[in-house]
Amino acid sequence: MTDTIQMALVQIDEYGPWTVTPAPRRETDLQSLQAELFAELSSFVGERDGYAFYGRFDNMVAVTNGRDPESHRAFQRRVRNRYPVTVSVGVGRATTPVDALGAATEELQAAGSAQADDRREVFGVAERDLPAEARERVTVAHFDVVDATGSLTDRVNAADATLAVRRATLELATHLREAHDSVAHFVGGDNVIAVCPDLDAAAFDEAITHVREASDIELQVGVGRGPTAHAAGDDAKEALEVCRETGTRIRGVDRVAADD
Repeated sequence: MTDTIQMALVQIDEYGPWTVTPAPRRETDLQSLQAELFAELSSFVGERDGYAFYGRFDNMVAVTNGRDPESHRAFQRRVRNRYPVTVSVGVGRATTPVDALGAATEELQAAGSAQADDRREVFGVAERDLPAEARERVTVAHFDVVDATGSLTDRVNAADATLAVRRATLELATHLREAHDSVAHFVGGDNVIAVCPDLDAAAFDEAITHVREASDIELQVGVGRGPTAHAAGDDAKEALEVCRETGTRIRGVDRVAADD
């Protein structure tokens, strides 16, 4: 049976013009609003066993397996009632995270530009190439830098440590997107969470090797799978802790395969 994933794209409506109307707003005010909106989305999705990623802040992404697409409208109402902006939401379902997010993106793009002054609270749902027999199941890979404190935080300039982690994140996210139709996001510290199709240990080993060769950063990864992002993510976190304790670089893939 083929795994499917549900992804949601959240866009702030007409955000660019709003930031300069009636006059350019202070950057700190804009950053505060963006942070508050992401916290709102993260809380909303987390209450429903999903994961949220901040993306570019005016565009945010969520994994919402197990939830009725229509339930996302409640987030639009929450934003409308609490903030000076509105949001549009596209929901996509497909067999890979990239395809699901692509379907969600196309729903919003078809409704008009994100900067159009007449586009407000668009909502769309799309499915892309779903097989006849499919189940909602998410694979989450939780990566972090091996001994980031010892190799970066306690040894190099903070600016250089940040650049090193960002460089490794970009290499990892690009590789996973191009090789496996996965979506990966930096989530703080030295952590990256990737939402993936059903990948084997060789695929994760290849990803770690790619990042090491491209950025000289060594990664380790815990992998989990479940019906929701929360269930998969918890298993991935536990697997990552085993990596940290034992020095292994990849953990959880064998158990995932055994569960199928």
